[in-house]
Amino acid sequence: MKPIRLRITLAATAAVAGLALVMPGVSLASARPETPPAAAPSAAQASALAARAADRVADGGLDALAKGPNESFVRRDVVAGSGGFQYVSYERSFRGLPVLGGDAVVVTDQAGTVRDTASALGRGVRLASVTPTISAGRATAVARKQLSKVERATAARLVVFAAPSGDRLAYEVVLEGVRANAPSRLHVVVDAADAHVLDLRDDVREGSGNGYYNGQVTLGTSGSGGSYSMTDNTRPGLQCGGQSGGAYTGTDDSWGNGTGTSLETACVDALYAVQREWDMLGAWLGRNGINGSGGGFPARVGLNEVNAYWNGSYTNFGHNQSNTGQATSMDVVAHEFGHAIFQTTPGGAGSGNENGGLNESTGDIFGALTEAYANNPNDPPDFLVGEEVNLTGSGPIRNMYNPQALGDPNCYSSAIPNTEVHSAAGPNNHWFYLTAIGSAGGGGNPSSPTCNGGSVTGIGIQKAGQIYMGALNLKTSSWRYVNVRTATLRAAVNLFGAASQECRTVKAAWDAVSVPAQSGEAQCSTATNDFSVAVSPTSGTVQRGASVTTTVSTATTAGSAQSVTLSASGLPSGVTATFSPATVTSGGSSTLTLSASASAATGSATVTVNGSAASGSHTASYTVTVTTQPTGDDFSVSLSPTSATVAPGASTSPKVSTTTTSGSAQSVALSVSGAPTGVTASVSPTTVTSGNSATLTVAVAAGATAGTYTLTVTGVGASATHSATFTLTVSGSSGGCGGLPEWNAATPYAPDDQVSYNGHRWKSTWWSTGAEPGAPGSWAVWSDQGAC
Repeated sequence: MKPIRLRITLAATAAVAGLALVMPGVSLASARPETPPAAAPSAAQASALAARAADRVADGGLDALAKGPNESFVRRDVVAGSGGFQYVSYERSFRGLPVLGGDAVVVTDQAGTVRDTASALGRGVRLASVTPTISAGRATAVARKQLSKVERATAARLVVFAAPSGDRLAYEVVLEGVRANAPSRLHVVVDAADAHVLDLRDDVREGSGNGYYNGQVTLGTSGSGGSYSMTDNTRPGLQCGGQSGGAYTGTDDSWGNGTGTSLETACVDALYAVQREWDMLGAWLGRNGINGSGGGFPARVGLNEVNAYWNGSYTNFGHNQSNTGQATSMDVVAHEFGHAIFQTTPGGAGSGNENGGLNESTGDIFGALTEAYANNPNDPPDFLVGEEVNLTGSGPIRNMYNPQALGDPNCYSSAIPNTEVHSAAGPNNHWFYLTAIGSAGGGGNPSSPTCNGGSVTGIGIQKAGQIYMGALNLKTSSWRYVNVRTATLRAAVNLFGAASQECRTVKAAWDAVSVPAQSGEAQCSTATNDFSVAVSPTSGTVQRGASVTTTVSTATTAGSAQSVTLSASGLPSGVTATFSPATVTSGGSSTLTLSASASAATGSATVTVNGSAASGSHTASYTVTVTTQPTGDDFSVSLSPTSATVAPGASTSPKVSTTTTSGSAQSVALSVSGAPTGVTASVSPTTVTSGNSATLTVAVAAGATAGTYTLTVTGVGASATHSATFTLTVSGSSGGCGGLPEWNAATPYAPDDQVSYNGHRWKSTWWSTGAEPGAPGSWAVWSDQGAC
């Protein structure tokens, strides 16, 4: 940290989708121990525990993560939050295609116990064909019409667009250019059947700014001797400079001259503000950096517009209308980086005016939180947005304690989905103020009207921020106001308990802005009874005229044990389900038998196992494949588990099972292929009689390259050859940037994956294999997060 002493003059005006408990061993927040365990797991251990537990939920398709037989979830990130909670995010694929709107989140506590799930879809994909009718070229032509000027366009990629109105095969094209005289980075989703536009999502989030300063401040910069840079060497990714993208440099470590027209002074304000926001995220909200993974994004000043915006990769700040000050006051800077937080939490930026309004409100909330944390006397904390800049000569642009004072709605209504995004932020801003401060005001903050005439008791801005951050970590791409209500209530219960004042305040504040209660939302009361349901194994094959079984396990997750009645739905034609017993006391188990008639429909189907009790219901998914009756001898090969994440120097040993599926048992020779360099794989014993099992041992050497690989176990018998696959993820080594894995040309990458390459941190923005970070043709695939 370099102390920068400068004299600055201040000229300011006055002023789930569904959430459910799913895994055995779950404990509600209200039933958690009063004291933490004697030895809490390290950050790395907690992340690994969370990933393992969440992967089991994703593989099993439990509760909100229901999926069909042609679908899989791919883990994208594990992010820590307040209270020791971990948030594991997933993307969904269908027949190998990414599913837009299929994302999901699993929440675990620090012991690795699953606490909640959330999903944008909440069901399996329903799509008959993945063969497009129109060409990628036609889709690109349709997409390009959405911008008035196109500077760059990605190749059209085939996706599944999942929506409440129905699932569609589509192309996604990402454009950069100009839209309505403003910069744009637009995602266009085009129907692959008839070429009509299904969805638009713009990464550029416009805001407003102010251009006056924070007084004498200390900045984190870099350099020594006679060479210094406005690059923060302790907060990776943070830097500030002009429109060229490079950081400002100087011969000394004293920056700016304190005038409103100086761009270097604007960078002092911008860098100071985002550094306070970064520190607030860690100290108050338990988040590691702007992106949650210890990284940030650069800031640019000198934009020749009366505006400021986030474009998906960096923030850009202009000036006020009178051109007397730059748009770099604390609340505006924190607002724009708040868009980055919204984009890098699960579910991404989303689309539609209502989701956009929540995105804008999130920026305002982080502006208020940052001002409160910094508590700078030159810019006292408040709940007005842009009050210092006087952007167009009209004072602040938004009012969080009374949005209608500036023409924005205080209350939620059916008009919000069609309201301009900045105005649609009103009810969420109002909710946050009521939650933090309360309707009566206090501490220098004004009173706030409520839509229902009731009163709300505030819990303080830090707790309100913790709850909102917890909700953001449960966000999905389909987020709307009702989803924020359910997510914040669940976050309040997780962090403070169901019987807490914090939970009651969150609920009262939503009631006070007219967002209605939702079925299944967390209740603010003493601990109630609850349970979970799981199946093992999660899939099986049955021949016509035969049956297959699986074990249905239940667990008491809160309160007392209760009677749980089991049922099944989604059965293929000609398949019946019986439970033995059909009713269990939570904590007990039952055997589910699926019997296929001689004329049962063949193919794969997802059977939903439902457990109903006095406290509610929970579900688990089982994939059954019905086959015709074979003739002669035959067998099958399967693996359990089917995937694992292994660190360099470690190993895993899944079970290889064989089954005699018809005729007589036979000798099966087992082998494994597909192991990458640095990974050894072997099967022992190498020969079994069908009906018996073996062990697959996979050992990862210390120098193995990080990535995801498919190993194939093949069984060769006298009658046939069968195989099963195992997905191996080699985690990053201790090298790279802070432990990030090195980029590998053979590794498939997905959005939000992070690697190190050529001394820089890179974040993936699209699915790719072989696209070199920093190469001219990879601008739409990798985002440079700064030097290591």
